[in-house]
Amino acid sequence: MQQAIDCIRDNGITHIIGPMDGDTWHSYRFVTQTDESPAFLLEPKNTPDALEVFKDAGFSEIGSYFSARVPLAQAAKTAPPATTDFEIEHWDGTDPERLFGQVFELSCEAFANNAFYKPITRDAFLAMYMPIVPMLKRELILFARQPDQTLVGFLFGTPNYAEGPKPSSVILKTYASLMKGAGQHLAYTFHKTAAVNGFDTAIHALIHDDNLSALRSAAEGADVFRRYGLFGLKLDD
Repeated sequence: MQQAIDCIRDNGITHIIGPMDGDTWHSYRFVTQTDESPAFLLEPKNTPDALEVFKDAGFSEIGSYFSARVPLAQAAKTAPPATTDFEIEHWDGTDPERLFGQVFELSCEAFANNAFYKPITRDAFLAMYMPIVPMLKRELILFARQPDQTLVGFLFGTPNYAEGPKPSSVILKTYASLMKGAGQHLAYTFHKTAAVNGFDTAIHALIHDDNLSALRSAAEGADVFRRYGLFGLKLDD
């Protein structure tokens, strides 16, 4: 580790962030606390010694995240206020490249102000997501559209296939919105749809502690079962 830090310093870099596979579109974060339950689909993994190596080298936590789970029987008890500003619709299951193209464009706008955000190309984004198309359930992919069909929000959910071919839990992986209230409506519809489709539990995955999603997860009564950290090191001059 020290050799790598020295090399970075020699190249004039003064701050290091890790673990991060290039950017926040790819894998990043260490597990810092866990109830030892099995990892869910697409969850970051690490050995405890990897985290200790970073800490021993002087890295400290600069970003804190969590995953939580909630029984679907107790989720989405209160419907959000009705609105005519947008409608929630499920993906129709066709043209996945167009689907992820739309998700990419909205993601770039919605996440641009997030800490450590770094833009990527549309082709790079599609290369990450197109391979998982065979695993998708169209009922768990939602859009919020204005009356003129302008996309103002999306939610990407997936069965937790880490449990096997017939999982009982479903993952709320990512959702974003550009209009007040759209995220709440998307999450409500997701939980209701997952329950109707026979899932028992929803996993609210990889939420930043300071994100509005954290408040919504807590309001659903979800219990945190894993915590993660992103770490940084400021190099001496």
